[in-house]
Amino acid sequence: MHKAEQASSISRVFVATDDHRIAEVVEQHGGTAILTSPTAKSGTDRVAEAAARFDASIIVNVQGDEPLIEPSTIDAAIRPLIDDPSLLVSTTSEPIDTVDDVLNPNVVKVVTDRRGFGLYFSRSPLPYPRGGRGNLEETLRSDSSLLSRYRKHTGLYAYRRSFLDEFSRMDPTPLEITEGLEQLRMLENGHKIKVVEVEHRSIGIDTEQDYYRVKKLIEESIK
Repeated sequence: MHKAEQASSISRVFVATDDHRIAEVVEQHGGTAILTSPTAKSGTDRVAEAAARFDASIIVNVQGDEPLIEPSTIDAAIRPLIDDPSLLVSTTSEPIDTVDDVLNPNVVKVVTDRRGFGLYFSRSPLPYPRGGRGNLEETLRSDSSLLSRYRKHTGLYAYRRSFLDEFSRMDPTPLEITEGLEQLRMLENGHKIKVVEVEHRSIGIDTEQDYYRVKKLIEESIK
């Protein structure tokens, strides 16, 4: 929440949650929490429900597992919607530096076309280098230059209000259900997602190990 408040393009920040305990902690620290239905199909559906209470033309969804996201990354995601009225949704991607991240299903990979629109998002290594040594890990470790082909999808989206409302009315789609990635619902319904490349590396909290790593970084930053 603190990082989102530091983004220059953001005018108001709130936490959307269906858990009273989270809401209480947010309020205790001076933030604004909005309780939503526990039946939300995805984070975006939860944000859409909460955003219905506000009058805003662009809504940004910074996922709760991205506490170290840079404010500049949030601004970068918003900028395309400000510059191009025809765009409906945008997000960001960042470099992947290690083979372990390529192979990690908790690190979502994205590939784009030459105009920067998402072609596909996956938990699997994407793209898959043909003609390697038979084992993907061996291939990547033997040729570190291949890592430049991979981009990590950052856990945030910027939506035009009209599209967010439309998205919340869409049923979950087969690829979305298979991968557990809500952005695939957009692609499967024929919508384009602008993907802005940023250099800052975020750390998503997907495992207990991630939690302790981020906790240590936060504690060190406030010493």
